[in-house]
Amino acid sequence: MSKPPGPSQAALSMLYVSRYNILRLIFYDRIVSWSESLNIRWVEFNNTWFKNANPGRIFYMDFEHALIALGFFAFCGGLIDAAVGGGGLVQLPALLHALPQYSLATVFGTNKLAVLAGNFSSIFTYLKRIKIIWKLMLPIMISAFVFSFFGALSVSLVPKRLMEYVAFFVLIVMATYTFVKKDLGRVSSNIQVGKKETLLGFFWGGLIGFYDGVFGPGSGSLLLFVFVRCFGFDFLNASASAKLVNLGTFSAALIFFIPSGNVLWTLGGVVAACNIAGSITGAFLALRYGSGFIRIFFLILLVFLIGRMGVSIFL
Repeated sequence: MSKPPGPSQAALSMLYVSRYNILRLIFYDRIVSWSESLNIRWVEFNNTWFKNANPGRIFYMDFEHALIALGFFAFCGGLIDAAVGGGGLVQLPALLHALPQYSLATVFGTNKLAVLAGNFSSIFTYLKRIKIIWKLMLPIMISAFVFSFFGALSVSLVPKRLMEYVAFFVLIVMATYTFVKKDLGRVSSNIQVGKKETLLGFFWGGLIGFYDGVFGPGSGSLLLFVFVRCFGFDFLNASASAKLVNLGTFSAALIFFIPSGNVLWTLGGVVAACNIAGSITGAFLALRYGSGFIRIFFLILLVFLIGRMGVSIFL
């Protein structure tokens, strides 16, 4: 790899120029001068250019294609999440692939920002049509919020591989049960909220909240299944209620990630906008086609998630 002549040997040692990048050769002097004035180092890694202005803060020099891809996956993730939950298992891997130079905490924090924005938009859409059982939802939301924060604190302590095995097993159980029980979640039963239901809500809210804080993907699908199986919701009401709980878990996780500087605000804002568009679309489809549509979509999603996690774990 050859280097074009530059204004100084020191600057040359800080810049490696790809032989395919003609435009950067033309503007080389200007780039070096600007980089020296801002103390910025340009690095080529795996045919991708990065700019490192501060320790631990690396940004793409050319990120248009990556941004388009992230926007697409964020839209799909928002659509899936608004309808049946589990959109994080589409959006999060895309962020991990696009941002390999960042820590897991930073990727998780940026993902939480985007899904929180999408969650807000889908909730407003659902609240216009769905009656929320607040007496049951409040204890679940409080429990999930508290334990999600503790889960975020424990990100570095809980083995990721263990969480993957647990989630993989739970997804298989959920898919099998939902497939066998043909009438599950098609019609809402007469929901009674007593001491037993409140305690059960605290338990499931805390358990799924902790999982959401420490790992995250699939928590919406877990909540949807719990609401249908344990509390007798239909799929439509369960989907709307799961969004309310996720609102608390995402917020709690961000309380940890934001002060520690683990959120990429500019990139997260773009991904959030695409997630919002997907969430509005997903909520519209869920409300238009009802619980039957959500049940089929839910089963398809579970099969996809099981296959994807199986490949990740065993291959």
